[in-house]
Amino acid sequence: MSASDARPGLSWSGTVDYGPGPLHTPRTVEELQQVVARAERIRALGTRHSFSRVAASDADLVSLAGLPEEIEVDTAARTVRVAAGVRYGTLALELARHGLALANTGSLPHISVAGASATGTHGSGDRNQALAASVRRVELVTASGDLLTLDRRVDADVFGGAVLALGALGVATHLTFDLVPAFDVRQRVYLELPAEEFGGAGLDAVLASAYSVSVFHHWDGTGAQIWVKQAVLEGDPGVVAGYPAVLAEAQSGHAVAAEPAGAVGIGRPDHALPVDADAPFPGTWHGARLAAGAVHPLPGLPGDFCTDQTGTPGPSHERLPHFRLEFTPSSGEEIQSEYYVPRAQIADALAAVMPLGERIRPLLHASEVRTVAADDLWLSPAHDRDSALVHFTWKQRPAEVEALLPEVEAALAPFSPRPHWGKVFTMPTEEVRAHYPRLADFRSLAERLDPGRKFRNEYVETYLF
Repeated sequence: MSASDARPGLSWSGTVDYGPGPLHTPRTVEELQQVVARAERIRALGTRHSFSRVAASDADLVSLAGLPEEIEVDTAARTVRVAAGVRYGTLALELARHGLALANTGSLPHISVAGASATGTHGSGDRNQALAASVRRVELVTASGDLLTLDRRVDADVFGGAVLALGALGVATHLTFDLVPAFDVRQRVYLELPAEEFGGAGLDAVLASAYSVSVFHHWDGTGAQIWVKQAVLEGDPGVVAGYPAVLAEAQSGHAVAAEPAGAVGIGRPDHALPVDADAPFPGTWHGARLAAGAVHPLPGLPGDFCTDQTGTPGPSHERLPHFRLEFTPSSGEEIQSEYYVPRAQIADALAAVMPLGERIRPLLHASEVRTVAADDLWLSPAHDRDSALVHFTWKQRPAEVEALLPEVEAALAPFSPRPHWGKVFTMPTEEVRAHYPRLADFRSLAERLDPGRKFRNEYVETYLF
């Protein structure tokens, strides 16, 4: 068994000290069971990309990075059982070899499947749910050191609380994901979305125009970059503007009709994207111009770190993330905040925050707008609500950011904002709790699985209990 007396260290951003430790690094599930059973209190660490203190603790910590990177693909069932510490980028490469894929990915392929699922990591797309919504089974080491498996179909009464659980139920060893047939995506980036399109119907149309869309901006009333990711399917017309029915069925369990390709903006030639996968993207779209080369969403960083932006179709795992697996996307010298608001109210929510723009910009690297489909996970910020996300990537000036966030949150208050669990926010505890109608059910589940409160930390106690 491997356990270190060294400090667990800092988060990827360098802004979160995880605690004094010790940090345990078991090499087998059996060793993990022994570590958990022996500990008075313990928290699990993933790849340390969270910006909040969701994983920090003054007690024992455990990393799953030393466990075998097991990936067991069932091509007939279209599922994969994967060890909790495996990174999404590693998983995607193995799935591609079997002709399969995850329905969606986050912007970073570098994060672990368990950590990302537990904290609500997401990608973008009006019909794309959070990554945890694709999990059909979770295997946990419980407080006693025993193994427990919870399945979406077998344990339907509690499964909504079992995956996106902030580590409060146990330490995940393996997750089983639903998969879809491998599919291609092509990506282009547009620059300088004008003010008249960065709001109202214009912004709604942009966000609904493709399988996945991200809009980066700097709170000056315009859009700096629009990342458009089109799903490419076999047959005519080849490109689907929204969510392919086969993928929607895999995620939701029932068929959803795909939107007609090119439906968004049909009445305006300059608002329509091509419906043929071989056709070039227009030079101007919604008043924005096509980028001449690869760009990075953060100023001053090279576009080479990012996924292909030429419009050439390629495997979904090479286009849906913003960043390539083989590169570190940035220096990590940043802080992130993110708030979920109702999808239909995103333009109004942005307008409400816009008067703070002059105070936001000096602290900002960039902001991003994305969309996420509703799910039934009890602690998901997208629980039972199609959502749009108001995201901030701040410069590493924590005191100034913390001082400004209450004003940002006050501006968003009319839109019932739900903060991302893995990012920085200052909303009062009761306001956060009020957004989760299944919180009492989650507490009951936690009391049943962890009556001694072994897996709690200050963060979990504050916002969940």
